[in-house]
Amino acid sequence: MKNRILLFFFIGFLMFFISCGTSKSMHHKPDLSAYNASKPIVVKKSDSVFISGKNSLLKNKQGIWELYAEGDPLEIGLNTGALTDSLLKNQQQIFFSKVKDFIPSAFQQKILRQFLRWYNRKLYLNVPEEYQTEIYGVSEYTSDELNNIAPKYQRGLYLHAAHDIGHALQDLALVGCSSFAAWNEKTEDGNLILGRNFDFYVNDAFAENKIVAFINPKAGYKFMMVTWPGMIGAVSGMNQEGLTVTINASKSKIPLIAKTPISILTREILQHAKNIDEAISIAKKRKVFVSESIMVGSANDNKAILIEVSPTKMDVYDVPNTDQLICSNHFQGDEFKNDKRNQKQIINSHSEYRFERMQELLAENPKVNPEIASEILRNKNGLKNIPLGYGSEKALNQLMAHHGIIFKPKEKLVWVSANPYQLGEFVCYDLNSVFGERKNDSLNSFQKENLNIAKDPFLETAAFRNYKKFKVEDHKIDSFLENKETISPEFIQNYQSLNPDYWVVYYKAGLYFYQIKDFQQAKLNFEKALTKEITTLPEKEKIEKYLKKIKRKLK
Repeated sequence: MKNRILLFFFIGFLMFFISCGTSKSMHHKPDLSAYNASKPIVVKKSDSVFISGKNSLLKNKQGIWELYAEGDPLEIGLNTGALTDSLLKNQQQIFFSKVKDFIPSAFQQKILRQFLRWYNRKLYLNVPEEYQTEIYGVSEYTSDELNNIAPKYQRGLYLHAAHDIGHALQDLALVGCSSFAAWNEKTEDGNLILGRNFDFYVNDAFAENKIVAFINPKAGYKFMMVTWPGMIGAVSGMNQEGLTVTINASKSKIPLIAKTPISILTREILQHAKNIDEAISIAKKRKVFVSESIMVGSANDNKAILIEVSPTKMDVYDVPNTDQLICSNHFQGDEFKNDKRNQKQIINSHSEYRFERMQELLAENPKVNPEIASEILRNKNGLKNIPLGYGSEKALNQLMAHHGIIFKPKEKLVWVSANPYQLGEFVCYDLNSVFGERKNDSLNSFQKENLNIAKDPFLETAAFRNYKKFKVEDHKIDSFLENKETISPEFIQNYQSLNPDYWVVYYKAGLYFYQIKDFQQAKLNFEKALTKEITTLPEKEKIEKYLKKIKRKLK
């Protein structure tokens, strides 16, 4: 809360300068004169199949939308927008309603809108023209109801910086991803394999309409990526050359101005690089505004590296004589590893814990294959297999991921998790098949059903059913605490029984008893929380401070 107050003080101060330099950006549009801007005609075959010329959108039986789009940037943008029309409008409503949850005050929302205009005034100068054009095409199908935030095109640009802003403003806690790669002696066949969980969390509704997009551009390589309606940037993807990209947020200052969003940089790498050297060359050209690790895997190199970027410098982490690479949310290269913010990230966050857990699981599985990769991504326990409770950010599977994904670049195979989280079936796609054998009138899923990885058996357990109930009760207790409402002993007992290994259930009960001045019960619950694996050092220290206060009060 303190950070949020400081943020709005900062925003208020900037209000004096808002009018300076924003007019041009608010009226900017990309040059469309070289393109055919006519709107596509979409044919609805059913509630889950839509066709626009050679472009298509289909919802498969696992609930994943499969998008195929081709052409120049405007054609891709317009067809993507036209095909995903209702999904796109719904997705923006979901995202901006979450912003309202964080900032319920109408006055503060107005300040935020003005701030976004000022903050993003240079954003369009840092997004390549081809992606501005594609975003413009998609934005033509966004809702007019949100024009009070920004005009359609500018709003589309803003949303491509949401990932960057989200992890810079730590209060939002939107990101905490885990990824790994193995090759040579570390895989069954010696070929590169990569796995990652993308833990960009807005709410469960945000992940309901995930899209596997297959893009066939006029310029660059054909590629696939996992995305959501309205998003043309790449957070996880692979191209026809077997080059893969995934991103992991690292510790950042709150940036003073928007530059190139990470997802736009990785989209450029995905579309225009065939090997690691070309990926590094593209990364060097762009200025970003937050710190991020980009894991690049390459079939042509049969290895993976990390491109670590910040607003001021860049490093390539490429360890010789090793056959695996692990990445969580801290930097590892020489340029950054001793940086104060990076060290703070290691000490105060759950990044190092997840890193060590991946090391542990890879050591237990010396020859990785896609099934083993899926088991690692789905793992819910802590170091030495201790129970963390469900939903812990120390787990690789935090039960919140937008998606899990597995790549086998040489074979051009990719597996994408179906909902919920990484627990549903991992659906397999073969890029050679999608782009090489596709029929224009295809109404069938692109998946290779015989290569799919079965859903996690955890889905059928009482523990998972209890976790779903826990999420509902957890929202309730947050509301009770915020509004200082009375909580019954039966509610607390049931709440804690639904997720008994999770420290949070005892911490929040402790907060309630502290609030009503039942210090003995608060003490018991805070002490119980300390017996569990607490997510971060600052959270542990917060509990210890409460116990010191209680000790003084009980004297």
